[in-house]
Amino acid sequence: MKVLKFGGTSVGSVENMRSVMEIITDGEQKIVVLSAMSGTTNSLVEISELLYQKKQKEAEEAILKLEAKYEKVIDTLYVSELSKQKGIKRVKESFDVLKGYLESDFDKVGENTILAQGEMMSTGMFHYLLEENEYKTALIPALDFMKIDADLQPDEDYITEAIKPYLEESKDADYIITQGFICRNADNDVDNLQRGGSDYTATLIGANIGASEIEIWTDIDGFHNNDPRFVENTSKIDQLSFAEAAELAYFGAKILHPSTVLPCRKKNVPVRLKNTMNPSDCGTLIASTPMGKGIKAIAAKDNISAVKIRSGRMLLAYGFLRRVFEVFENFRTPIDMITTSEVAVSLTIDKTDYLDEILVDLESWGQVTVDSDQTIICIVGHDLIEEKGFEQKIFGALSNIPIRMISYGGSNHNISILINRDDKKEALNALSSTLFN
Repeated sequence: MKVLKFGGTSVGSVENMRSVMEIITDGEQKIVVLSAMSGTTNSLVEISELLYQKKQKEAEEAILKLEAKYEKVIDTLYVSELSKQKGIKRVKESFDVLKGYLESDFDKVGENTILAQGEMMSTGMFHYLLEENEYKTALIPALDFMKIDADLQPDEDYITEAIKPYLEESKDADYIITQGFICRNADNDVDNLQRGGSDYTATLIGANIGASEIEIWTDIDGFHNNDPRFVENTSKIDQLSFAEAAELAYFGAKILHPSTVLPCRKKNVPVRLKNTMNPSDCGTLIASTPMGKGIKAIAAKDNISAVKIRSGRMLLAYGFLRRVFEVFENFRTPIDMITTSEVAVSLTIDKTDYLDEILVDLESWGQVTVDSDQTIICIVGHDLIEEKGFEQKIFGALSNIPIRMISYGGSNHNISILINRDDKKEALNALSSTLFN
């Protein structure tokens, strides 16, 4: 059985929903994971912010505006009155949830409950579309089998066991529909896998049921060798290893959620990236076997802050780095890059929620400086550490661009370079010209 995931753009209009129906209805049983319709999650975030600010009137106006949009979609999505009534009922259930918070206290649980409504509506609407077209379909609730633990990591043992009865009940259905992104947490409250989490939902399901393949459908043909938003004439990559894809996803390639490939790599389930607007294209296959050596692609990650701790106490000392890392651990802040010298350590973070508190703690160990608005450029390939001469090409291409940090050797598959964000476009184009053209 395959697992197919379709993003917000793929189900973002009546025409696109019908295209998705055509793609999946080939007679082979599959699980279909859907995101919310494009723009919906942003609207729900806006509504949540207004509720936090106790701007009930503005929140109500935003709710009614979004509800009117969905009513128009339903009116054109279905042919029969019965299907339209089912669609209106499903949408009304979600908007009743939203309206309920206009008159009650609002907290993080309420916010996550509101954010979940986008996927609840899109899957219900799509399920009724399949029913109207006489396909055998089932709708199974992700909130009953997707769960994260106290460390906000997927509870894979729970997921594996909890989904079994739903798949057994749906064994006669050709197309099993469920929600991406949403889950429950260790307290059994509604939660989510963060932005882009529908990819993660699909791979968690696929890996834990032993799927033959997981297909992630978006609005681009697959991984490209550079960011097409900043570089012209990029090329699609036909195949990547799990390690290469993980590096690219983590360091800025927006096509894939950074954690997506982890469960698939563990269970050796291949992932294919496909384009809803161009379904005949083979896309990019992500599997255990890489296709050739050398540099495959370049990605960029923005909104990076570089933190430098300079201290004479590092000299000939042990335990210093452990104490520095403990500060970031205490504030649950991951580190991307790190370089050290005899008396200084520099590192980068992209999560700055607790940066002020982190700096206070670090100042007890030495002089601390911060450079914000930085970008990590990541050059990815297979076994780069075994290649000769590619470093010269990289630094030759960047000879006119100031480099803040370099990280190399921690992985066989990438070299990461920190630069000022304003130099990003120039750096991506220079690297593309030197490495690929």
